Amino acid sequence: MDSFEWNKVFASVIAGALVIMVISTVSESIFHKEHAEKPAFTIEVADADAGADEAAAEEGPSLAVLLQTADPAKGERQFAKCKACHTVDQGGKNGTGPNLYGLIGRAIGGHEGFKYSSAVAGHGGEWTYELLDHWLASPKNTIPGNSMSFAGIGKADQRADLIAFLRQHADAPADLPVVEEAPAEEAPATEEAPAEEAPAEEAATAATGS
Repeated sequence: MDSFEWNKVFASVIAGALVIMVISTVSESIFHKEHAEKPAFTIEVADADAGADEAAAEEGPSLAVLLQTADPAKGERQFAKCKACHTVDQGGKNGTGPNLYGLIGRAIGGHEGFKYSSAVAGHGGEWTYELLDHWLASPKNTIPGNSMSFAGIGKADQRADLIAFLRQHADAPADLPVVEEAPAEEAPATEEAPAEEAPAEEAATAATGS
């Protein structure tokens, strides 16, 4: 191969290298531009105000308010979740759990003939509406270490219905908790307008009696 042919080969190699460099430079420029304008993925940040509104919505009415309109018939349907372990009729047998007749106002861990876990037996106090509501929401968190496997009822109105159903099964249903009235808003204080001063001529006339 003569020198002319070698020159043609070298020229072809150099031209190819230049084409590759140009393509690489252009594509890299386009890639960086697109990715600078639009990230590969976005991270959504929770809105603090939205979280506050959601927390306020979850708080809802108090148990005392819910019990005023709670439906024992709906509560009986909720009790279907408890039937496998509990009875609720007067003189009913203990099952995996104790009989629940007359539960509200009864000593915690105090039903005769049932062997409670040490956590419940040693808790002390009695079953109030508020404690029962917490228990139905989460037994394991209300009295840690107890042996009840029930996960709990998440909705406050469903717990209120169940409590209303249990309340009926007693010699004398316990009085419902009192609904606390919101304090009345005081009217904003108003400033009295200063008395208008009499013109100087009227004041002088009054002083001289003329």
